[in-house]
Amino acid sequence: MRISIPISAFVAAIVGFGGTLALVIAAAKAVGATQIETASGVTAICLAMTIECLWLSWRTKMPVITAWSTPGLALIAASSGFTMPQAVGAFMVTGVLLVATGLFKPLTRLIAQIPASVASGMLAGILVSFAVNAVKTIPADPWLILPLIAAFFVIRLFNPALSVLVVLIGGGLAAFLTGRVGSLPVPELSTLTFIAPQFTASAIIGLALPLYLVTMASQNLSGLAVLRAAGYHPEPGPLIGVTGLFSLLSAPFGAATTNLAAISAAICTGPDVHPDPAERWKTGPFYALAYLIFAIFGASLVAIFAVLPQSLIVLVAGLALTAPLANALSIALHDAGDRMPATVTFAVTASGLTLFGVGAAFWGLVAGMAVLFLEKLKKR
Repeated sequence: MRISIPISAFVAAIVGFGGTLALVIAAAKAVGATQIETASGVTAICLAMTIECLWLSWRTKMPVITAWSTPGLALIAASSGFTMPQAVGAFMVTGVLLVATGLFKPLTRLIAQIPASVASGMLAGILVSFAVNAVKTIPADPWLILPLIAAFFVIRLFNPALSVLVVLIGGGLAAFLTGRVGSLPVPELSTLTFIAPQFTASAIIGLALPLYLVTMASQNLSGLAVLRAAGYHPEPGPLIGVTGLFSLLSAPFGAATTNLAAISAAICTGPDVHPDPAERWKTGPFYALAYLIFAIFGASLVAIFAVLPQSLIVLVAGLALTAPLANALSIALHDAGDRMPATVTFAVTASGLTLFGVGAAFWGLVAGMAVLFLEKLKKR
């Protein structure tokens, strides 16, 4: 076996985990999770990914890589008015919807019918607040933040995948050496904490449904595209169904949704991993091993994040989402005929509007589709 197989898998896992863990923390805080509940959620989602990657890669003999839903976490972090039990209920509903999508092909085709411009406008509206908040951290601690921003944009010229991770590690070390960090926590093994779900109409409509849509449109469909671009032809249903099942099972322990990965998968599916495509599936078990390690020490990792400066966490989350934001804006505005619906979707979603207890992402999608319908009606 080539050494490039485990190396690619571990790099993908470290980049995916370290680059967006700050977003997991932000999402947990938005729904009022305690540090114990946050650690449980990180542990549960890592265990779900461990089993998913191990099973799907072995079963399909393809490098099937899963991840937590980065746009979904951004959606959760940008939400307000939901409690942790309500969020758990929403996560479970999202898992059920993903399982249903895997079982019934018409659902996959229905989601694919949402124009990429409108879906990307919704995603951009969710992500833009994180980029703005990252800029707002500058006055709070310019001597820490400005060098990190400069380092991010320089490093991404040479290695975009590692740029966020370098900023996280470098910023953490700088904060520690300059006395910005309190006493470091004692290392501890992770445990799972059961959180009884609460199902409410507002959380289902305002959180579960947008989470499902953004996960399908921005993660699962792009994850399938990465596999196809690498020469694989998986059956979408079983892959989506399995990630939905483990999202459902892990949700009562605080875990958000899992899905097919795109960026991490790109690291594990190319010819640099192995010249023979039939051998690349072996990255899956090594990727699973990395996330098993993350699961075991999830409590310690969350505790470390808890003592880091809040401005650093906000900065890392914002920087991690700048590339997805740029990509979403590019897709949203690419088709001249769909620019108005996409712009309306973006504006309503970014506004943070809450109406009848339902959040802005849902109303952004409704508004964009309504404008699109009117424009199609006029052309007839």
